[in-house]
Amino acid sequence: MRNLNLDQLQTLIAIADLGTFAAAAQALHLAPPTVSLHIKELESRLDAELVVRGRRQAELTPAGEVLVQQGRQLLLAADDLVERVQRRASGREGVVRVGVSAGVSTQLLPRMLEALAQRSPGVEIRLEAVGSAESMQRLKAGTLDVAIVASPQPPVAELRQTPWRIDPMVAVLPASWDPPDHVTPEWLAPRRWASFAPATQMHGLIAHWFGQAGHTPRPFLALSYPGALKSLAVAAQCAALLPLEEVAELQGAADVQIRPLQPELLRPMAVAHRHQPPPSPPTEAVLQVLADFAQ
Repeated sequence: MRNLNLDQLQTLIAIADLGTFAAAAQALHLAPPTVSLHIKELESRLDAELVVRGRRQAELTPAGEVLVQQGRQLLLAADDLVERVQRRASGREGVVRVGVSAGVSTQLLPRMLEALAQRSPGVEIRLEAVGSAESMQRLKAGTLDVAIVASPQPPVAELRQTPWRIDPMVAVLPASWDPPDHVTPEWLAPRRWASFAPATQMHGLIAHWFGQAGHTPRPFLALSYPGALKSLAVAAQCAALLPLEEVAELQGAADVQIRPLQPELLRPMAVAHRHQPPPSPPTEAVLQVLADFAQ
């Protein structure tokens, strides 16, 4: 069977909506013989009668009803595809796939997306929660356009890594605890604390902080999302080590305490993207917004 002709399908739908071949011809700006030819060829393609031609009204057969019902969705999808192609061809708009590691602040992301929407309203961001190592692999494979990754990552010839932010880590503690002014590995190791999941680079960063002081404690709980870790401290369940920007809005809150770490623990991040071929204009728009939020 040959492929469906979308113009012929549109003609059938017009007949279904308007009731007659003549009305469909007028609405589509086609000659009446062309409308009849469209239906004849469509029926021939499908080897099925689609329309019962009455003197005053054309009625769909059961096969025609199925084709019209599904055909409406097909035409909508085709229109959407044409619009996306035209936006991409214009060089001004398109979809940009951005990989985001677990360490990226849930407070920062909405602000960046809002800035992008104001600057480039036609650029659609597709966020994916991806670990840093996987992000680098997917950038190389071309299934991501931009990634925010823990730094440093092993160099890849096709990819460019630009330092982005270096944020201090802090301890978020239940309000009922009596912590020192600076939280140390020795003080925190015997207590209940939560960490990022082992697959994340944030987990390794925190483990190294303990390890330098000669401690290898196991976390009470390991999670992948900063917001969940923050909620545990607010609920007085355990402590959590998080980037300061993630908990800035909790400064001075009655239900938690925030303490700096000693020795200091920093979370470095980078923006990675392919530089060959050069980034598309939509990708450049995303990179510029990320640059505006660099620290």
